[in-house]
Amino acid sequence: MLGSYYYHEIIRKTIISFGTLFNDLNIKHKDSSGGVVSQLKVPLAYGPTQKFLARLEQQANLDKPVQITMPRMSFEMTSIAYDSTRKSGITQTFRAVDGNDKMKKVFMPVPYNIGFELSIFAKLNDDALQIVEQILPYFQPSFNITVDLVESIGEKRDIPVVLNSVNFQDDYEGDFSTRRALIYTLRFTAKTYLFGPVAENPEGLIRKVQVDMYADTNTQTAKREVRYTAVPDPITANPGDDFGFTETWETFTDSKSYSPTKQSDI
Repeated sequence: MLGSYYYHEIIRKTIISFGTLFNDLNIKHKDSSGGVVSQLKVPLAYGPTQKFLARLEQQANLDKPVQITMPRMSFEMTSIAYDSTRKSGITQTFRAVDGNDKMKKVFMPVPYNIGFELSIFAKLNDDALQIVEQILPYFQPSFNITVDLVESIGEKRDIPVVLNSVNFQDDYEGDFSTRRALIYTLRFTAKTYLFGPVAENPEGLIRKVQVDMYADTNTQTAKREVRYTAVPDPITANPGDDFGFTETWETFTDSKSYSPTKQSDI
């Protein structure tokens, strides 16, 4: 079973969508009269917090023109865990149509939680607070992002991103030559879904629905009396076409039953 190649890029798309939430944040510096002195777009990069702290510590000479631009933000994926609370039947499938109007069969997706950590670095506490206040009101405690999980069948889903915690750290230790770094750490959980391979559906489209109705709840002894049939109009219609339905009601007194294997009344 394992070894059949497929790659929907779901985890990659989730990481990119998460980062996109925070790539357009700005801060402003004002003078004593309230006028805007400068406005800065906060840089965002993918990487662990330790990398940025190591860069500060390894460049001890503060006379260099630029050590690291602050404020800035970094984020990284920290965990992937199965979410049993959103589990569905492992054998359930659904049908979808690709871009060529071909029917595909897909097993129900598997729910996974992806953990993220967003770090905000700032020299001034007011800069960090401006960034934090532009983020927190949107998470109550979750914010939905739409991700195209499986592009081949157009499977888009709203992925809740839950804010779990907000922590604060002031890495100012040592003498006056030590660079100060205020760090706000926000931890999130993205509740996404992972899909398996997309297979061709040999059964094709359902073009006829037939329901037999009985006069008794015991279908072992009772015989059908009324049959309802519905077919698309036209019969050759595809899922993206404009079509209707032709409905037929039939009454029987022959006490026969329909055999799905023989596809006839016996």
